[in-house]
Amino acid sequence: MNTVAIVLLALAQDWPQFRGPDGQGHAKTTVAPQKWADGSDNIKWTTAIDGLGWSSPVVGDGKIWLTSATDGNKSLRAVCVDAMTGKVLHNVEVFKVDSPGPAHKKNSYASPTPILDKDRVYVHFGSNGTAALTSEGKVLWKQILKYNPVHGAGGSPVLVGENLIFSCDGADNPFVVALDRKSGAIRWKTPRDNASEPKKFAFCTPLAIEVGKSMQVIVPGAGAVQSLDPASGRVIWTARYPGGYSVVPRPVYGQGMVFFSSGFDRPVLLAVRVDGKGDVTDTHIAWRLEKGAPLDPSPLLVDDELYLISDQGIASCVDAKSGKPYWQERIGGAYSSSPVHVGGLIYFTSEDGATTIVKADKTFTKVASNQVKGKTFASVAPIEGALFLRTDTHLMRIEPEAK
Repeated sequence: MNTVAIVLLALAQDWPQFRGPDGQGHAKTTVAPQKWADGSDNIKWTTAIDGLGWSSPVVGDGKIWLTSATDGNKSLRAVCVDAMTGKVLHNVEVFKVDSPGPAHKKNSYASPTPILDKDRVYVHFGSNGTAALTSEGKVLWKQILKYNPVHGAGGSPVLVGENLIFSCDGADNPFVVALDRKSGAIRWKTPRDNASEPKKFAFCTPLAIEVGKSMQVIVPGAGAVQSLDPASGRVIWTARYPGGYSVVPRPVYGQGMVFFSSGFDRPVLLAVRVDGKGDVTDTHIAWRLEKGAPLDPSPLLVDDELYLISDQGIASCVDAKSGKPYWQERIGGAYSSSPVHVGGLIYFTSEDGATTIVKADKTFTKVASNQVKGKTFASVAPIEGALFLRTDTHLMRIEPEAK
């Protein structure tokens, strides 16, 4: 095997953060399972996970990491599972809290997804704390930034350079913060410019993008999306959508635009060009889409097409440049997890454990539908030769069916 092939194979074995290597739902592998069910041979192992958590599994160096809350949600834990065998390698209490605070009925106290960084893993529990651990489960540092999240933690961190960046969008005084990845110290803290919004809370995971030769971190929040300089926290541009709040979907980037949802009550999908400065509300919003816009699942951009799944189970494909719809189909179920793209196929996983697979195409083609027991709010994690799926009680490894 040549060097390039070895590097590509190594990359295909990693799913290091929420929504994968690029943070936008794309797997580097080209092969993934298409048919499975409880008890089928291609479910290679199923491992019980104590407590409850909706963090999605991340994978690196043959290990899976996720988080969970046990002991009446007072013990916030990092769990490491061997990717080949399903054996639990580490189950570490990171934070012990007297009261974890309020949470929405669809949320958990361990919903933010970990992020892997060489021999470290970063775990985030919102206002209950953020921490770095070694790959062997030793806690290196902890940082607690208190705020009132209203419905509990949701957004996951993103790593950019030396900074671990996440939003703290609570009931009042919301902000975005960067922690030093090595020490956990605060490097910068940027207040949100949404003082006019009556509801200020949001739960979005930032997305780091490269525009020209510069980096931007895109962070939707209540009433506006902001682009920040990841090194300093300086606001580069802002696009406003008054009345939007409780934003959950992570943005995606392509065609010179970012695509994201405006939040609850009446969600609108927006496309915003990223080359602006200052307030770009009147100049850089390219198009809007209301029908089929998601509240919780993130969008998925594949080439020139944008794929969406509404919380009510309506899947859509639209032209990313214009917002023109190609197809819209009801595939059934309720949805919170984000879709993934593997080898020309798109995987939509519903809250009741059903995964519908469709072709990434301008014409709707359903490939398969699969069902497992249990609730599923976490997004699936595909690597070369396997897909990891988390339910409310278990983690499972699913492999392609035998030829």
